[in-house]
Amino acid sequence: MIPNKQPNLENASPGKKTFVGWFKHKWSNDPLFSILIALIIMVILQTLTLGFDYNSFGEWFQAWTNNWINILRNNAGVGIVALGMTFVIMTGGIDLSVGSTLVITGAFAMYLLDTGAQGILSAVGITGVPAIILTIILVLAFGYMLGALIGVSITKGMVPPFIATLGAMMIFRSVTQHFAQGYNTKVPVEFLQISSFKIGNLMIMPIIYWAIIACILYYVSKRTTFGRQIIAVGSNERAAKLSGVNINKVKLRVYALMGLLVSVAAIIQVSRIGSMDFSNAGRGMEMDAIAAAVVGGTNMLGGRGYILGTVYGMLIIAVMNNLLNLFGVPPFLREAFKGVIVIVAVLLQRKEKTA
Repeated sequence: MIPNKQPNLENASPGKKTFVGWFKHKWSNDPLFSILIALIIMVILQTLTLGFDYNSFGEWFQAWTNNWINILRNNAGVGIVALGMTFVIMTGGIDLSVGSTLVITGAFAMYLLDTGAQGILSAVGITGVPAIILTIILVLAFGYMLGALIGVSITKGMVPPFIATLGAMMIFRSVTQHFAQGYNTKVPVEFLQISSFKIGNLMIMPIIYWAIIACILYYVSKRTTFGRQIIAVGSNERAAKLSGVNINKVKLRVYALMGLLVSVAAIIQVSRIGSMDFSNAGRGMEMDAIAAAVVGGTNMLGGRGYILGTVYGMLIIAVMNNLLNLFGVPPFLREAFKGVIVIVAVLLQRKEKTA
């Protein structure tokens, strides 16, 4: 009788096998883990590209830090919008109007703040800090209202999200360009401190806003009934409805939140540069926001999304853009790289679903 031979587990290298098995399992089953690994690789490439030709470690570290602060600050506005886009996609929807919403809310802020003849608040005698506070409140309310209107057209008007937001995209930018053509703003210097205020000689306020909003929305997605309802609606509307979830209310609140977050990004942008290019501001923002969410593991079909993953995804895209710029890749080709990343991310999602 031939004895049954068993593998010699004692002579194998269990540590290595255990780690490889653990890594493969995490890579296949934990989207946040695989995204984090991709981000770490991008950070390493970014560091190597920056180089080490410096007189001291302190000088190198200062250059490395400044480079990262610039990357984060330049992408904070889009990062905030991408967080809202994550919720929208989780419900099975899409929002193509975010760039145009940025323009119209930014223009509204500038008209409110203008200290010249066209200023709305200065015309009624409201200036200084009260004008800034009132402007922030009104702009946030305006953005929320625009998002809610889109939500109403989707829920009550039964207009598909793609069509509703595509129409809003064209309407908002067109109306803004018509009424703001030739407009020269005079934004108060105090308003610029919203983004340019320095902490330890570092201009990081936009990054702080992004981090705070990400923490709030992470809590909402994980710890609140609203967060669970978003997942339920995106996973199966019929089942969610039978479970007592008000589907229309959830969608309306999600699009209203999207408008609110875009208005925050508009305030940040206007306070950074003191003006806004109504023709080009926000163009492509919807694609960047969608790309960040999808790369971060959000399922385009709805039902799954990660706020932390979207932050990782936004950082991956931001670093990629910076690397392409450092390598001298023509601007028109950079969008192609971004498109490849989005397609690969979606293909990986499909592979996970069929696995």
